[in-house]
Amino acid sequence: MQTQEQRLLIVDDDEMFCHVLSRSLTRRGFEVVIAHDADQALTLAAQHKPTMATLDLKLENSSGLKLLPDLLAVVPHCHVVVLTGYSSIATAVEAIKLGAMNYLCKPVDADDVLTAFEREDGDPNIEVADNPPSINRITWEHIQKVLQEHDGNISATARALGMHRRTLQRKLQKRPVRR
Repeated sequence: MQTQEQRLLIVDDDEMFCHVLSRSLTRRGFEVVIAHDADQALTLAAQHKPTMATLDLKLENSSGLKLLPDLLAVVPHCHVVVLTGYSSIATAVEAIKLGAMNYLCKPVDADDVLTAFEREDGDPNIEVADNPPSINRITWEHIQKVLQEHDGNISATARALGMHRRTLQRKLQKRPVRR
């Protein structure tokens, strides 16, 4: 019989990613449930009472950051790791402030996820980058920060940045710049 410590909720709108991660974690003894949207995640969390969850930052129709407090209200002792292909400093800080225990940039595998759950303390020995971020990366970070301040509203963010809404949408469709 599975113990409560082995219950994990995956919240992600990428069905293939969910399938691969779920299979890998199930083989390691976890009881895994999958949700593809916020409503489904809250329903499954209430039913299954997971003690661990992975939460995609950018769900199809909502933000993982908006879901995070609601999820923790349903299962307060759940350890949450936020996953994203659209990482930024602003969203990482907000995820931690809202109760996530860790924040990982995709692509990730089951080992990365399990390591993130095991690391409850910060690492003061983490390597500091030698080079400052590029202008493109700083621009991406700033757009993400302003977008977060406007609760994901593209039009309000475009007005705040002084750019056309379509230009902002094109920038947001691109993958973030690494450095």
